[in-house]
Amino acid sequence: MVSVPLLSLSIWVPILAGVAVLAAGGEGNARNQKWIALGGAVLGFLVTLPLYTKFDLQSPGFQFTEREIWIERFNVYYHLGVDGISVLFVLLNSFITILVVIAGWSVVEKRVSQYYASFLVMSGMLNGVFASLDALLFYVFFEGTLIPMFIIIGVWGGPNRVYAAVKFFLYTLLGSLLMLVSMLYLYNKAGGSFAITDWHKLPLALDVQIWLFFGLLLAFAVKVPMWPVHTWLPDAHTEAPTGGSVVLAAILLKLGAYGFVRFTLPILPDASQKLSWLMIALSLIAIAYIGLVTLVQTDMKRLIAYSSVSHMGFCTLGFFLFNAYGVEGALVQMISHGFVSAALFLCIGVMYDRMHSRAIADYGGVVNTMPRFAALMMLFAMANAGLPATSGFVGEFMVIMGAMKKSYWLAFVAATTLILGASYTLWMYKRVIFGGVANEQVGKLKDLNWRETVVLTALAAATLFMGVYPVAFTEVMHASVNDLLRHVALPKL
Repeated sequence: MVSVPLLSLSIWVPILAGVAVLAAGGEGNARNQKWIALGGAVLGFLVTLPLYTKFDLQSPGFQFTEREIWIERFNVYYHLGVDGISVLFVLLNSFITILVVIAGWSVVEKRVSQYYASFLVMSGMLNGVFASLDALLFYVFFEGTLIPMFIIIGVWGGPNRVYAAVKFFLYTLLGSLLMLVSMLYLYNKAGGSFAITDWHKLPLALDVQIWLFFGLLLAFAVKVPMWPVHTWLPDAHTEAPTGGSVVLAAILLKLGAYGFVRFTLPILPDASQKLSWLMIALSLIAIAYIGLVTLVQTDMKRLIAYSSVSHMGFCTLGFFLFNAYGVEGALVQMISHGFVSAALFLCIGVMYDRMHSRAIADYGGVVNTMPRFAALMMLFAMANAGLPATSGFVGEFMVIMGAMKKSYWLAFVAATTLILGASYTLWMYKRVIFGGVANEQVGKLKDLNWRETVVLTALAAATLFMGVYPVAFTEVMHASVNDLLRHVALPKL
């Protein structure tokens, strides 16, 4: 237990800030609402910093724990804690929230208070997902994140926003219902306990584990999203406002992958090994097939959305390789994808704010009018392609190393993402940025303003820092990953 409830602060500071933004008044008070939102986001990030600076790198267990009875009749606790697997995602989420608030500063003109409140409430709920050690609390936060994102897409999205929002909501909700059934079974099996750590010790028969595996699989696979339940993602990204796409790609997609490593692997180790071939096959399809689909996209947002499916396939692949290279590489890839995908969606948002078009064919020669923007976007394009010294290389390289320990051919197929990633990312960059000025609109473009420069520079620094000094991230997760592998009786690094 800790004297200062850092995890509770990381959850409730942004949520209360969202409430404060709503209470700040109507349309005429937009300036104050923005400053309240920014203050809440910054404070929400500051309270997470001690989670990193005071984290015990040698301890594989949960730290900064808080535990209070919530629903006594059903033995439900408000139980929080983070280990090396989850702590970095709390920091990532709080960091991205600040950037989203700044990014929408002069872009959002209608319903400003509701817009910022939605992001702040969702930020608190996302931290709740990563910090929950009680399964019912996890489920409440897990499902709660759907509501603000549904509102963000449905209110501030594009022409087909209602269709995209409903599709996103139905896909994720239906998958989660099977997860709830699985959780209720585990609750009864554990003698009326929702404690996730108690579930890790349950002696479950293989056939039971397999049924539970599929119950959890659908919920987490939709969230990742894995092939073939990925079709909601391009529609959601295309219609969402820029801030919505940033949070969706950087954080929300991580919930499914996090579910695999927090629930599926430690609770159902035998089924996870038995069905690893299925998870590896689905992951390789996402990496290779979706990579080919990405090549033919003509809309920049849809291209990066499909790219996310391909890159997240690396994460699920790494988890089911059952070695430390694979698991740590997958976790690093999740964090890197949070930086790089957020940056690319923000870059597309910068161009859309000026041109009101996401079609690649409408651009060309942007470097002539926006040189600073072109330089920063080049860095993010290279990171998306897995260039060494960027964050995009580290996770993919580690997963490929993990795959090599299992099978040469598995590593070979996984490595195709480096080729495909370079192909679709650099081809898009070439058509949009290089060449002569394509049309009069491109000729009138203005380079980055101070707000856009701050946001993209922060992400560029994070991308380079992780690429050059990945040990700052891997040393945090190392003890917890090895403990997880010991738990499932597999060799460590």
